[in-house]
Amino acid sequence: MSVHTSAVAASPRSPQAATSPARSLDLGPAEVAVLASLAPGRGTVPPRAYLVTDAPRLSLNGEWQFRLSPGIRTAPNDGWQHGTELSGFTPLPVPSSWNMHGHGSPAYTNVQFPFAVEPPHAPDANPVGDHLVTFEAGPEFFPHALLRFDGIDSAGTVWLNGVELGTTRGSRLAHEFDVSGILAEGSNTLAVRVAQFSAASYVEDQDMWWLPGIFRDVTLLARPVDGIDDVFVHAGYDPGTGEGTLSIEVTRAGQVIDAVVRVPELGLELPAGVEQRVQRVEPWSAEVPRLYDATVSTAGETVSLQLGFRSITIEDAQFKVNGRRILLRGVNRHEHHPRLGRVVPRDVVEAELRLMKQHNINAIRTSHYPPHPEFLALADQLGFYVVLECDLETHGFHSAGWAQNPSDDPQWEDALLDRMQRTVERDKNHPSVIMWSLGNEAGTGRNLAAMSRWTKDRDPSRPIHYEGDWSSPYVDVYSRMYASQAETALIGQGTEPPLEHVELDARRRAMPFVLCEYVHAMGNGPGGMSEYQDLFQKYPRLMGGFVWEWLEHGITVPSPAGGEHFAYGGDFGEEVHDGNFVTDGLVDANRNPRPGLLDFKKVIEPLRIEIGPPCTSFTLWNGQDFADTSAFRFQYKLAADGGTHLEGTVAVAPLAPQSQAVVELPAEVASHVAGLRDDDTAVLTVSALLASDAAWAAAGHEVAWGQVVLAAPPGAAVPARDSVEVGDRELRLGPAVFDRATGMPTFIGGLPVEKLGLVLWWAPTDNDLGREWGSTDERPLATQWKDAGLDRLHTRLLGISAESTPDGGEHLRVSTRMGAADKQFGVLVDYLWSSSSGSLALRTQVTPVGHWINAGFEVEWARIGLELVLGTETATVAWFGQGPHQSYPDTGQGARTGWFELPLADLDVEYVRPQESGARSGVRSAVLHTGGGELHISGKPFALTVRPYSMQALHAATHRPDLVPDGRSYIYLDHALRGVGTAACGPGVLEPYRLKPREADFELVLRVLG
Repeated sequence: MSVHTSAVAASPRSPQAATSPARSLDLGPAEVAVLASLAPGRGTVPPRAYLVTDAPRLSLNGEWQFRLSPGIRTAPNDGWQHGTELSGFTPLPVPSSWNMHGHGSPAYTNVQFPFAVEPPHAPDANPVGDHLVTFEAGPEFFPHALLRFDGIDSAGTVWLNGVELGTTRGSRLAHEFDVSGILAEGSNTLAVRVAQFSAASYVEDQDMWWLPGIFRDVTLLARPVDGIDDVFVHAGYDPGTGEGTLSIEVTRAGQVIDAVVRVPELGLELPAGVEQRVQRVEPWSAEVPRLYDATVSTAGETVSLQLGFRSITIEDAQFKVNGRRILLRGVNRHEHHPRLGRVVPRDVVEAELRLMKQHNINAIRTSHYPPHPEFLALADQLGFYVVLECDLETHGFHSAGWAQNPSDDPQWEDALLDRMQRTVERDKNHPSVIMWSLGNEAGTGRNLAAMSRWTKDRDPSRPIHYEGDWSSPYVDVYSRMYASQAETALIGQGTEPPLEHVELDARRRAMPFVLCEYVHAMGNGPGGMSEYQDLFQKYPRLMGGFVWEWLEHGITVPSPAGGEHFAYGGDFGEEVHDGNFVTDGLVDANRNPRPGLLDFKKVIEPLRIEIGPPCTSFTLWNGQDFADTSAFRFQYKLAADGGTHLEGTVAVAPLAPQSQAVVELPAEVASHVAGLRDDDTAVLTVSALLASDAAWAAAGHEVAWGQVVLAAPPGAAVPARDSVEVGDRELRLGPAVFDRATGMPTFIGGLPVEKLGLVLWWAPTDNDLGREWGSTDERPLATQWKDAGLDRLHTRLLGISAESTPDGGEHLRVSTRMGAADKQFGVLVDYLWSSSSGSLALRTQVTPVGHWINAGFEVEWARIGLELVLGTETATVAWFGQGPHQSYPDTGQGARTGWFELPLADLDVEYVRPQESGARSGVRSAVLHTGGGELHISGKPFALTVRPYSMQALHAATHRPDLVPDGRSYIYLDHALRGVGTAACGPGVLEPYRLKPREADFELVLRVLG
């Protein structure tokens, strides 16, 4: 119990101070002390596997009664645990996060604690939720039963029928209480007091919303006489012989007991605890998730299992499953629902796992805690490699140099060991789990080493992972976050800088390397994925990695003008928060794919198809580790001028994993290609499709594709045959009218033009707002641009002239200089206009002037392009180029070349924080259907972006409802774009995708019809 000194105690100057002890007058010191305890949960039975059995069970999920108090000192002790005094209680569903049901507000921090860091003490402002439910227990739950909680955030105290059962610590961990002798046949009252913060909160500082509540299932479990408490499956595989080994340990009350193991498909019936060699077993892998149904039986209970035979070894610095090096194409997965918080319904989980498989993802890191227990069965069945992480993160201690970090404090050892034990015991029987992870961003220390030792002793079949252990004394793989492509290449070659400790250095170099987090998927991006994947495939030491992260954690809130949008950190009045850093993912909070997921699918596709001229064949590479290509059928499609010209299937003999072959296309393909006219535009695509239904997708689902553009001529050149007509205040050239004072067009073919000019800036992305790792410039790119005035360039007219052309017409040359206040550098921009037969050509010539150096660093541009603002709205856009989704120089791998048409609203990407997005690259021609007619644009490949609001409005917006169309069309025609990188957390833009100040010369043709 903590010792408290009251403010009303006797003054030190009083005679009583020396002779009379102070009387503590504060409320609830005992309850406060319980929350400050470093001990694991109290009163629970030993952790065990999550088992599916024939023993009776009763779900206690449903409507409970709930009351919220502001803190533990003021939480009533009015006999509510008996269900007789329910003043202030209202209905609440369980499971739930109570903030998501109108009781208090969510709060988000990434690293920082939302309370003063004084471990083990919780703050006084510590919401306490009292939960109560009555239920009926039948005779089947006697004489023995357990009460199971799969998740209580953060600290629960449990009573049954007024008897205190104990406490829970470890929010994402299961706790079971023996209720034998307390449970009554008939009506029972279950009460749970949940405190949002406790000492446990210091080791649960994961990057996510702070959301208290009973957020996972509550279940009453019958424990039959002669029942089974725990099962530990050992199902190995020998890749040399093709044999499996099977041994299943069965225990009750911690003691080994007799039981019968049956595997009908293998014709096995054997005693528990006996190892059996099984000939010609089919092994489990993520590609071929072969499972065998099994039962384990005693006189009182039968447990149903699904066995997966597989082995894990580390050899020659390679991570191998079933004797073969595997490549992880993974994501980090949090559990989040935009309306329910920490509660994720099973159908949502199933749908998102199928969505992962449909996008070629084969691995999941359960960041940063064990998931719902039913998740692992789905991973076994669908086929995922899982790195299962303990419920541990102490990141908030980093700001103080890891002072008082629980990972190295012996007072915390029991609590941290308990967390690891509960993690391993619950999920030890799942073949999908290929590594145990000690936790995340918890520094280093003796307690992590103790967790590793215990885990290796309990389960030597699986390696240990922990990213924070860079010197790697207590892990089996070398793991890093956001190592750059250059550093990853060195590690792949085994030439990274050595550790000072020779033996540790040798140990680490013998380990495979995994990027447990990489290509941070926040906002527009991530860029640079292809370069990582190339390294993974080139160097066997590299295991692949896990994108941060799968899912944005937006919370659905009403929009001011109607509808809904996603909220993020700071939107709920938090005192400290980390803004929209919680909304980073390959899918939004509703599990809708972002462009990054479409690109990732292409980058990691397990098959590669390359079509080479003269289109008589394609090269197929099977990048799978275990499966041949017999699950796929192959389809070709020749499209020309917007329509399908020819399509069909091509027979492909099964191709072994990690091999390639040249596949002949039908002769008619080459014949049709040869018959194309010079002015035809044509694209040939070959796709690999599922030949039959799979558990995660229907037949016909596309897994991989390759493409070649056979002919795609740019827009025809426009001869300069029209002459400039000069008026008092305007100039005319063909279909265009120009302001004689500025040289800028005011109408093009009847379309009102409000602005046209060079742009070098865009509304910063989330990556532009981050500091690039490894950069010598401390400022984020967005700040660099603002400091250089890139967003406030002003134009000075140098001259307007008409120049005769060989075609008998005239060019209209408008010469300008652009620059920002207080800056000597700028750009010279010449706009050279010509016209013939209703078409208008614009050639733009850009020349940097001065030294583009600001604050000691060279300024980089976002783009080199034109901003065209029309005084009319655009309804739809059709184009030939890359699509249908956006692409930037270091993204867009999943975009293909073709003919596309979308409504204007679908061109935008509704990132939670508005930012630059929506560019379609490689465009050769486009048609904008506006209120004033069709605007046709053509030229050598350019990037096209069309929006109903300005860049300035986009930059000023903080949430989607801030963006309101203003009746104009904002069109961006870019000759060059900068890449987007991943500097929101990690490396910036790779050198080939940077855009340094340089000369540019590009031409576009405009024509208005209708």
